[in-house]
Parts: sequence; C-alpha cells; structure tokens
Amino acid sequence: MESKTAIIGAGAAGVFCAALLREAGYGQSIEIFEAGRKPLAKVALTGGGRCNLTNSFDAVSDLSQVYPRGARLMKEQFRSFSNRDCMEWFRSHGVKLVTQEDNCVFPASQDAMEIVRTLLACLGGEKDRDRIPIRCSCPIKSIIPEAESGYTLLDAQGTRYHFDRVIVTTGGLPKQSTMLESLDIEIIESIPSLFTFTIKDGITDLMGTVVQAGVGISGTKFRATGPLLITDWGMSGPAILRLSSYAARHLHDNGYKAKLSVNWIQGSEEDARNMLTELGKGNGKKFLRSVHPKEIPSRLWSFLMDRSGIREDMRWRELGRSGMNRICNTLVNDSYDILGRTRFREEFVTCGGVSLKSVRRDTLEARNHTGLYFAGEVLDVDAVTGGFNLQAAWTTAHAVASALLSK
Repeated sequence: MESKTAIIGAGAAGVFCAALLREAGYGQSIEIFEAGRKPLAKVALTGGGRCNLTNSFDAVSDLSQVYPRGARLMKEQFRSFSNRDCMEWFRSHGVKLVTQEDNCVFPASQDAMEIVRTLLACLGGEKDRDRIPIRCSCPIKSIIPEAESGYTLLDAQGTRYHFDRVIVTTGGLPKQSTMLESLDIEIIESIPSLFTFTIKDGITDLMGTVVQAGVGISGTKFRATGPLLITDWGMSGPAILRLSSYAARHLHDNGYKAKLSVNWIQGSEEDARNMLTELGKGNGKKFLRSVHPKEIPSRLWSFLMDRSGIREDMRWRELGRSGMNRICNTLVNDSYDILGRTRFREEFVTCGGVSLKSVRRDTLEARNHTGLYFAGEVLDVDAVTGGFNLQAAWTTAHAVASALLSK
C-alpha cells in the first residue's frame, strides 16, 4: 500500500514539492493543508505582483552575501537544484522568463498569476485521478508522532488525519504556533527580516528621492550598498532592505532603535574631497546650491549642505577648508536615528524557524523523526530581496521531493 503524505502549507515550497512528486508519479496519496483561503497567496504578491521568482546570481560571488542565514545549506543544495535548474523548470512548463539589469528574474508576462496558474496546473485538474487536493482554511494545530509509525495531524476543529509522512512548508512560524510542540525540534524564534526604517530628522521632506548609497548600523559590522529611497516615513530601497536582513536579529534585540550611518557617495572622505575640489574648479563664482555632484540629486544636496551648516548662498570660492571638511564628513559619515521598522509592502519575510541542526542537510528530514520533512521559510533560511527567498523555497522543496522519491 502506497504511503500517505501530508504537505502542510500551500505556499511556494509546498506546492512546488507536490508538483515535483506528482510529475514523478507520486501524487495519488498526497494531500495539502493550507491555513489561508487561497493557495500561493504570497507568490501572487511577490515582486509587486510580478513574481520575482529567482535571480541570475551573476553579481553574487558568495552565497552569504544574499543568504545571511542558511548560506552553507543553500550552497550544498544548489548542486542538485540551482537557479538555472529553476529557470529551466519554469521554461519547460511554458513560462517565458526575462532577466532584468539588476539580475532579478521575472515571467515575461510580468504577471505573478502566471506562476500561480502554472504551479496549480501541475497538481492536476478536477477529473484527474491523481489530482493533489488542497484543503484551504484548514490550519493544522498539532503534529503528533504515533507510537508505531506515521503522524496524526490535528486541525483547528479537532479533526484528526493520519499520514505516514509529513512535509512542513508553512513559512515563518508565528510565536503562538503550537504545531511542533509535541516534537523534539529546535525552533529559533521567527522575527521580521525584510523591512524599512522609520526615520524623521527632516529627511522625509525629500520623499521620492533615490540615490546610490552605502548604509550601515553604527557600532556594528552590518553594511549594505545599493539604491536608497527616501520615503514619507524614512528610508527604504534595496540598500535598506538588504541591511535589515543582515541586521535582523541585532535590530530586533535592540527594539528597532539604532543609529543608521549613510555614505552618500560610497567612498572615503578623500574621495569626497577630490570630487568637490574638481567640482569647484571653474565654478568659484557660482553658488553652492547651483552646482552639485552628479551622484547627489539637487534637493538632497541642499539638505546635506544644511546638515553641514553651509549656507546655500555661499559661493564655491568662499567654502574654505572648514566648510569643505564639514561637507565631506556629511557625505561619507551622515547619521540618522532609526525609530522603528515599517513593513515592506505586502511581502513579509522572517528569519528563524526550524534550526538547521535539527534536520539532515541532504534530505531536510528531521534527525529524530523519520518521515518528517521541512522546506521553505519554515527553516532557518532567509535571504535579501531580489528573488533569493523564492529560490530557497524551490531548492529546499526539490531536496524533500528527491528524498521521498529515493525511498
């Protein structure tokens, strides 16, 4: 008799794992349980509704650059299912892909629902005998190991289901989750990972301004670079999101209060001095406000001069050594108080979850529970923005599917 398998969670990892199993002829005995009303709800929102499903990784020299937690596991699992394998899988299922200049990979249709429809179609149609059903609005409250073998799943209504194998792909585990309580599994507290910063200091008047910058948390080694977006609540953009991922636990432990250092030119004070010296040549009679570095938008330049204590109606020939030093220091060592975090759109990534020490690195099976597997964000694996989190879902789901098919 074929083993019965439950997949808890109809997100990217859960549905992809089910799709791989069904395509390999292992579909008739699978059921998916989903707490929400719709499967793949998060996939439909990712990438602003366009679905940034992976990344080319062309700008990544070390996976730890994009996976602050879980880089070693991802490196090992990429040997079996990499971003290239992911792209080939979707292409083979009729999805045309485009790679942007920033190395993010999207469906050519720019429609996340194409990815949703493609994945759900792989589970089979209503008339297919081996169709994999999804029980939506059916949260599983507890996984109970049986004395002999297998597991009992208990849902919110008290209904019990028995399965020989269970794959947990629920995404980030909320604090109040009791699902794994009866299991000896090490859980690392789940906390937000990708978020923007609430900052005042008058900079919000420049909302909409975008600049390439280097950012960091003062007093730590956490640093990031990239586009920085000034918003009506503070700062956002890839640089801030990447920094929030690197420093997620540090910021959480400090109540999301910290000093943000900003290097507006991604260079040294000497670089700033050389840049401004060149800028001042031939512009001595012009006002500082009318001539600014091409890297700094005019509104931001005026704001930074004010922070440096420099009058806008000062001419370049009047700047002097003291004024030059103040502007150079502001350009490379600007500082702002982080007052809190702000959720990034509808997308929500957490760090934490099932400790990687609790699973076998090749199969992602629990070390102390035969037939219990984990994939996706429920694991303590998370990434910066850019398609890397979805790639982790595809890769870890493939590892679990391969493990089941090899038995």
